[in-house]
Amino acid sequence: MASVIENAIRGTVTKGIEVMAEFNRKRMPDQDHPFLTGIHRPMDGEITLEDLTVTGTIPAELDGRYLRIGPNPAKPEAKGYHWFTGDGMVHGIALREGKALWYRNRWIRSKTVEAETGMKHAPGPRHGGFDTVNTNVLGIAGRTWALVEAGSYPVELADTLDEQTYNPFDDTLTGSFTAHPHLDPKTGEHHAVCYEAMDPETVRHVVLSPNGKVTRELAIKVKHGPSIHDCAITDRYALILDLPVTFSMKSLIGGHSFPYRWNPEHQARVGLLPRAGQAEDIVWVDCPQTYIFHVANAYDTPDGKVVMDACVYDTMFAEATGGPSGKSLGLERWTIDPVAKTVERRTIDAAPQEFPRPDERFFGQPYRYAYTMALPEGEFAISATRLYKHDLESATREVHEFGDGRYPGEFVFVPCGDDAPEGDGWMVGLVIDLPQETTDLVILDATRFAEPPVASIRIPHRVPPGFHGNWVANG
Repeated sequence: MASVIENAIRGTVTKGIEVMAEFNRKRMPDQDHPFLTGIHRPMDGEITLEDLTVTGTIPAELDGRYLRIGPNPAKPEAKGYHWFTGDGMVHGIALREGKALWYRNRWIRSKTVEAETGMKHAPGPRHGGFDTVNTNVLGIAGRTWALVEAGSYPVELADTLDEQTYNPFDDTLTGSFTAHPHLDPKTGEHHAVCYEAMDPETVRHVVLSPNGKVTRELAIKVKHGPSIHDCAITDRYALILDLPVTFSMKSLIGGHSFPYRWNPEHQARVGLLPRAGQAEDIVWVDCPQTYIFHVANAYDTPDGKVVMDACVYDTMFAEATGGPSGKSLGLERWTIDPVAKTVERRTIDAAPQEFPRPDERFFGQPYRYAYTMALPEGEFAISATRLYKHDLESATREVHEFGDGRYPGEFVFVPCGDDAPEGDGWMVGLVIDLPQETTDLVILDATRFAEPPVASIRIPHRVPPGFHGNWVANG
């Protein structure tokens, strides 16, 4: 999800195509870009704030940092821009003993950011020389990592976000990584499905050990260069979402920085890879011609099938809008039969929604609750004011309404403790107050989801919408 995709592909095409792409980009209209203006207008510098204002009471158990990352171009340029291609910026809020200690925002110190700002680029090896990282930030094996798919190595971050190092998991990662590795709470491993912009015929199943070292990079043959943003795991399988968004040479030549488009000629399928199996062991199951960014969860059933819950779209990137462009079909449950090779599809909630998160102590296992962010009707945009809580056992939905002009991003579930029952904890995330041009880190009691927040920490400026955020507890 970054400009590294374009840069990596350029390494495989002729110099003439590169020159043509740049020529066509310069010929694009110079006009306001929806993902560079309004609520998306980038921040123009780095800030450190201490002793933030708190409304309510921060739970004492929240001892750590909430981190969120997203695109924030250091030198915004509308021509050819796509929301997924901006320079990465990490935002962090540190909580301890009921206090909000600090807020910091820091660009990921890529070589592009160095060229645009003069700030020295972060040390460490580059993967193919491409180093924009802007999509996820999370804790792995007691360390903090910023991630992107299809190109750059991960970036290891200090607790304060000031020290940064490009680090392929202590030199154990060979190829690109993903924005969405998933922790198996039973084994302590992280599983990922990774694609390489320079190699459109291969994806890889990558496994990290509990100590954060790569133990497996299994190559899997594909066609057309699919964009695979997320994956899932069960006790038996790693799930590969090979869906109809693929590399587009036409878009690249046309000057677009994100050269992936809806491809109806590419048959959508889900691959069920036995977790320790080889590529030839994958059971490929054709599925509806739809697209999925994010999976809520997946698990095995007693009769040998696989259940996967995900936010689904009718198409994606069928039009060049500068961002996501498909119609949301809501939250769906797919039941995949590896013997009959069929997918049974059921709508859980047809309301447009995104960024599904479970209580991740139950990832890969049967579970009860999923939490999502509402989308407006008819488009992917950060302009809805609600979060949803789905009780998958009772088939009910609760709504948390933030009010006019207050727009939440992805919220993450943080349990009250390691042994707390599923759903006993807090939902934590950023909410933009657009009329006031401010932002709040909001903490909801997940067991009283619709009630007012238990705490809100004021950030006195607008944090532009980003992608993913996570809670990283202090050790």
